Amino acid sequence: MANQKHTQDPLDLDEAMSASEAFIIKYKNKFLIGIAAIVIVVGGFLGYKNFISEPNEIKAAEALFKGEQYFGNSSYEIALNGDSLGYEGFLKVADEFSGTDAGELANAYAGICYAQLGQYENAVKYLNKFSADDHLVSPAILGTMGNCYAQLGELDKAAATLVKAADKANSHALSPIYLIQAGQIYEKLGKNSEAVNAYKSIKDKYFNSYQAMDIDKYIERASMK
Repeated sequence: MANQKHTQDPLDLDEAMSASEAFIIKYKNKFLIGIAAIVIVVGGFLGYKNFISEPNEIKAAEALFKGEQYFGNSSYEIALNGDSLGYEGFLKVADEFSGTDAGELANAYAGICYAQLGQYENAVKYLNKFSADDHLVSPAILGTMGNCYAQLGELDKAAATLVKAADKANSHALSPIYLIQAGQIYEKLGKNSEAVNAYKSIKDKYFNSYQAMDIDKYIERASMK
């Protein structure tokens, strides 16, 4: 597969940010692994809980299991495309079991694998195919898509997607992370009022989160531009 062009990280990592927030932006691959962990846990709940009544789902779940092992070991190419021992890869599982819970989850895994490999256009393609609607996986997928758009230089779309992810998550754990990222991108675009709104959402709605502890400095910085 031909290498795809992508931009450098559009966020200025030298900006005044707290250590943990800088870590999230700079080490985005580890952040994606954290999202993947959510997909594994919730996917297990959504999928295996219902697979017993559907033989096709059982077969699909078995195909996913080996891929999850490769994924957990950061063997993203093999997780995507399969091995020589009978595992067919997330791409094949997504295609062969389209319409099943496992097929949905395979699309999510494939998208995250592509993101880890720096193939952001393919990542967005497969993440967009994930259509399950739950309060943990869906916002995590949107958050990953937002980061992919940022890497592709589609900053307006990145910020809007991250805000959507924050709204959908509506949690102190995930929403402030997405809103911080969205605010920084808005600042990069010169859309300072939108940045202020993103930061104020953290202060008003997620005031018990870690990010809220020093959110005033973000609000002040964006307000003064």
